[in-house]
Amino acid sequence: MTAFAQSDNDDVRHVVVFKYKADASEADIQKVTDSFRDLQNKIPGIVSFEHGINNSPEGKNLGFTHVYLLTFEDIEARDTYLPHPEHKKFGSLLGELDVLEDVFVVDYTVGE
Repeated sequence: MTAFAQSDNDDVRHVVVFKYKADASEADIQKVTDSFRDLQNKIPGIVSFEHGINNSPEGKNLGFTHVYLLTFEDIEARDTYLPHPEHKKFGSLLGELDVLEDVFVVDYTVGE
């Protein structure tokens, strides 16, 4: 495996992909999306938030449909976000709504 030079000051992308339960309502999915988006107003270091629904024709998404992308100003900001009380409240909302079947997360530092 090749080692890549990266700095603690490089932007960090936090990709979260949800597989919602078949019976998840559009209203609940919207509530999740809105709550996720609102974290950028509550947690310092989040530079941007994007979201979208898979539209790939390849059929390789394994049922994961909704993508959320947060950009952090650096690794320290991402590390502050993970245990942040507002992030924990968001996790509690997901538990209360009980709409997720599965989730996967990938973080990466933007390469040159």
